[in-house]
Amino acid sequence: MGSKPLITTYLEMRSSDQLRPKRADAGFQVREKTDRDWRFNRDLYLRVGEQWDWIDKRPWTADQWIQYATAPELRTFAAYYGDALSGYYELHQDAENGIEIAYFGLLPEFIGRGLGGALLTSAIEEAWCCRGGIAPSRVWVHTCNRDHPQALANYQARGMLVYKIEQEP
Repeated sequence: MGSKPLITTYLEMRSSDQLRPKRADAGFQVREKTDRDWRFNRDLYLRVGEQWDWIDKRPWTADQWIQYATAPELRTFAAYYGDALSGYYELHQDAENGIEIAYFGLLPEFIGRGLGGALLTSAIEEAWCCRGGIAPSRVWVHTCNRDHPQALANYQARGMLVYKIEQEP
């Protein structure tokens, strides 16, 4: 993985009207995690991100995870297929009143079942929900060429537009 250059693509949506939703069958549900258990965020980050080499938070201590997962700007959502945990996403409000889809993904055993588009639809819909009566300025995300091969296509299929591409050696 380290031999090919890292290409990071940033995408955004400036209006909820841009969303092109995809739905899953009734067995798929997403619920907000209101208990703010930092172990959930850590464990899903490690399990979902393992195959995509998510490494930025791997060395974090419990105190770092607690601070991150309990920050008022962060909301965490769990996806279930039937009764089984199938994935998650985190929404982070930035300083410009934008909502970043900070982390997003399915557990390995649920990839390939057509759930990614429905999970992303949920993330975008939740991001556009007004908090405190104020609509976000935008919803944004970044992905890279080391992510799931369909990640970029999924973001674009839901209506997100590329606004920046960065390449590192």
